[in-house]
Amino acid sequence: MRITNLNPDTAIGASSWLVAMEGHRLLMDAGIHPKLMGPASLPMYDLVKGQDVDAIAISHCHHDHVGSLPVALRYFPQAHVFMTELSYFLVERVLHNSVNVMKRQRDELGIREYPLFSHDEVDEMAPLFEGFKYNREIDWATHYKKKTGFLSPTLEFYDAGHALGSAGLMVRGKDETLFYTGDACFHDQTILRSARFEDIKADVLLVETTRGNRKLPSGFTREGEIQRLTQALHRVLAGKGSVLLPTFALGRTQEILALLAVLSAEGKLRRQPIYIGGLGRVFTEIYDLEAHRTHRHYPNLQLHEALNLVVLEQNDLERMKLGGGRLFVITAGMMSENTAAHNLAQRMAGDEHQAIFFVGYADPDSPAGRLKAARHGETFFFSPSGGELTLKCQVEKFDLTAHANREEMLEFIGEVEPRAVLLTHGEEDSRNWFEAQIRRRYPGISVHQPRPGETLEV
Repeated sequence: MRITNLNPDTAIGASSWLVAMEGHRLLMDAGIHPKLMGPASLPMYDLVKGQDVDAIAISHCHHDHVGSLPVALRYFPQAHVFMTELSYFLVERVLHNSVNVMKRQRDELGIREYPLFSHDEVDEMAPLFEGFKYNREIDWATHYKKKTGFLSPTLEFYDAGHALGSAGLMVRGKDETLFYTGDACFHDQTILRSARFEDIKADVLLVETTRGNRKLPSGFTREGEIQRLTQALHRVLAGKGSVLLPTFALGRTQEILALLAVLSAEGKLRRQPIYIGGLGRVFTEIYDLEAHRTHRHYPNLQLHEALNLVVLEQNDLERMKLGGGRLFVITAGMMSENTAAHNLAQRMAGDEHQAIFFVGYADPDSPAGRLKAARHGETFFFSPSGGELTLKCQVEKFDLTAHANREEMLEFIGEVEPRAVLLTHGEEDSRNWFEAQIRRRYPGISVHQPRPGETLEV
């Protein structure tokens, strides 16, 4: 088995892995780097250009895992594209939104290579997409099987519990097996239940390490974080301040909306308008429509019915007063420039009556990360367009992650009993923590941190 890391970065970036097994090749994920621009944001496809790739398998529809799929299909035009049926309902909308964002960045930032693909290209390739239920084995090299009569390797999706449609990928060959966790969550969220990775055994394990640098405080519970968030919301809204919860459009938005719906139904939060972005509303409707296909809590909860959702347009936000106890659940989670979350945070930062509550990850080099790290009363650089801000609003952080905590993932590694582990999707300190712990706790497992472009034979 030969595995090539196509991520152009050593940390969380454009997830993409090429697996060569028994004469076949499978590309696992085709992401785009969230912090890089233009061609530099793409996986290192040129390294494997010209190789016959039988199939592309997508773990889930976040941009760092699917955002370069149209480009990958230019390199590998004969490849079939496999994903879960829930991702199938999301993928075209995600890619079309990427085109819109890239066009805007071309005009605003002068990135002449943008867009990296077009709306027409997405529409033309859509017939190649195939969606499958969890826990169904798929032949991913069937053309080879037909020509030779030999059994081809198989692929199976396992529910990863991270976001709608997220999956771990099991690749089975004649003599070897590989399991790729994608992004996984081993605890229940408000809507989605935890990953269903029971009884998985594999020779090689590719494992995400996102939370390797984060130790949970003693006594931490998710229920305690929810109670703390509820109390903070009460405090700000009762004082007629507004609250911004910056979120990612897919996954985090729906989990926070569901939490607000549950709190309202239990009488712990008054029912009021909740202002959201248009893309968040699109994915929220898909969560509602596909509730019957999803392993979730509250299967009958329809967010668009349970909540008074108001879709904000850019001009609406500019005219809106911040007083009166308004509640905003707005994309983007990183507060990228020229987004509603960025512009709203810029207005709120200097007002002590307002609050910004972080309920997910914020890259330290993003506007959200810089605001999150700033101390009260400090003047800090927010963004090129936002300039310097003095932080006077209330800022709090709540750990409601959709990623597995590090001890949970470490326990899972032991249960899989692989002969080799490849560490991925994490900062250097996160990967190093996992490597040290695996070597100490499971000394029989070979541990690798593949560099960008590196090929391992395992």
